[in-house]
Amino acid sequence: MSPYPSWLSPGDNAWQLAAATLVGLMSVPGLVILYGGVVQRKWAVNAMMMAFSGFSAVLLVWVLWGYRMGFGSPLKLGPGILSSFIGQPGPVTGALSEQGRAGIPLLTGLMPNFRFPQSTLVYFQFVFAAITPLLFLGSVLGRMRFKAWLLFVPLWTTFVYSVNAFLLWGGGWWAQKGSVDYSGGYVIHLAAGISGFVAAAVVGPRLRRDRENSAPNNLLMVAAGAGLLWLGWNGFNGGDPYFAGADAAAAVLNTNLAAATAVLVWMVWDMFVSGTPAFTGAVNGMIVGLVAITPAAGYVNGVGAIVIGLVASSIVWFSFNKLGSRGIFRRVDDTLGVVHTHGVAGLVGGLLVGILADPHVIVYPGSGKTPGFSVTGLLYGNAHQVLVQAGAAVTVIAWDALMTFVLLKLIGLVVPLRASEEELEEGDLAVHGEEAYASELVVIADGRVMTDLEGPSRAVALEGAAEGEG
Repeated sequence: MSPYPSWLSPGDNAWQLAAATLVGLMSVPGLVILYGGVVQRKWAVNAMMMAFSGFSAVLLVWVLWGYRMGFGSPLKLGPGILSSFIGQPGPVTGALSEQGRAGIPLLTGLMPNFRFPQSTLVYFQFVFAAITPLLFLGSVLGRMRFKAWLLFVPLWTTFVYSVNAFLLWGGGWWAQKGSVDYSGGYVIHLAAGISGFVAAAVVGPRLRRDRENSAPNNLLMVAAGAGLLWLGWNGFNGGDPYFAGADAAAAVLNTNLAAATAVLVWMVWDMFVSGTPAFTGAVNGMIVGLVAITPAAGYVNGVGAIVIGLVASSIVWFSFNKLGSRGIFRRVDDTLGVVHTHGVAGLVGGLLVGILADPHVIVYPGSGKTPGFSVTGLLYGNAHQVLVQAGAAVTVIAWDALMTFVLLKLIGLVVPLRASEEELEEGDLAVHGEEAYASELVVIADGRVMTDLEGPSRAVALEGAAEGEG
């Protein structure tokens, strides 16, 4: 009797499960805590509930039909891109599906055979699928109806995310053309930025005073959530070679190099322009660096990672702080600026792969007469890589924008997309019947009770109480 099948590597299996757990922690509790702290107090419960429920809904969709749509055999819908646009839907709940050897049909023979079970691969890919709608949740915080969200997440995962995953990761059309996305710059972040922006436009804006007074309610929670994102990203990029090898280690180091560079660059821009480095700005810089290195982490060297952090942070700083208040960006209420920090950053990182990918950074070493696998960018003589990176980006942008719009319009025929005016005024108490922080009471002498006071009103009430008025 043996604890392992002959093909299973305990090290590879342990690393993939650990990496998946790190990515899962980025969502629960990472984004739950970050969103709970970054929104206004009256929306903290709603933000956390939407993150928890979205994470749960994606898991059911993923194991019942979504995984095979992203990583199964192609569903041949027609010629050209339609021949390998999406996989055949189906469940992965049987004993063989869970304990049999993992494999991606279209990649068989093109990469080393997996040395862990299918359930490990299913769960690893699930946490990527789950975090994507949670990222674009940041675009519609503070006004999307909860019931509409519960309908939207399963549909979006099915018709948008699974397509992106198959095209680039499952051996689909753009993968066959040579486009690469190491860990989700396009599949996850560009998709989140585009879908979030379209959703924000369709759902409509927050109340005007909520937009004007949108300071985070708890920066310590934001810091804790951001820290979980940063370190969780080690699993995000370190797990994507699928093996605990040298490229996984390089990807982890490159991830942190890009993030650290982007934080410092964003802070410098803040100090140069406004004179003060804001913590929320540093968090945005961190996210931008992590997002931008994601499509490139295991394809570039350390210098390339630093360049990506510097370039992406600078571009997104201007996009976020300058373009964000102009034109269509001003008219669409993208609550956390997801189109900038994820959409623009993911696009920049994906295009920079086509320029900076170093052929000496080996993902899978060769054996005997078989060459190793790496990617060559423009700086090393392969201009074609830029073209296929751009082509894949255009496809993701067009498909995600179209399908997000269509899905939301269809859901709007069943349930309103935007919370009612009463719910927008009251927030969590109206939507969920509870609030994140207990109301603070200040009793005034004439019997009036002022509850949940903030800012100047609270200061005046407390001053009056101190003077004997209450």
